[in-house]
Amino acid sequence: MGSGSSPCASCKLLRRRCAKDCIFAPYFPPDDPHKFAIVHKVFGASNVSKMLQELPVHQRADAVSSLVYEANARMRDPVYGCVGAISYLQNEVSQLQMQLAVAQTEILCIQMHQGPDQLPATMVDCDVKSLLLSGNNTSDFGDQMPQFLSYTSSSNNVIQDPLKRESLWT
Repeated sequence: MGSGSSPCASCKLLRRRCAKDCIFAPYFPPDDPHKFAIVHKVFGASNVSKMLQELPVHQRADAVSSLVYEANARMRDPVYGCVGAISYLQNEVSQLQMQLAVAQTEILCIQMHQGPDQLPATMVDCDVKSLLLSGNNTSDFGDQMPQFLSYTSSSNNVIQDPLKRESLWT
């Protein structure tokens, strides 16, 4: 039990007396009952208790933070959880990298039309594929080159999912 007489969120939810040495009390305060409720629903109080007891005290706060994050992710996406969120963000980064490559290519095309003396002599025409394959501005993209070659710059390629942009901490 904390400094007050109110039981921690876990003991309150489980309807039991909160002992002085309650393993949940430091990490699940009584003013934030939702935090324990979601962790309990996904992992179970017994499993969380066992996990926390096996960890050194200095690592428990980080473990609880991770459990809360994963539990929130599991509630939103029961199959993939955090992996689904990570996959979504990696996909978005890939989309943005493709858009950046296309924008850089368009800049080179514009520069080439304005003054061919500003570009290297190896660039002769303004074909997007040849600019990407010429070796300029492709070092950041490595083995993803085939994706860039088939990219079209339409707004349909951007993922529009407002649920995925919500915070997983709430």
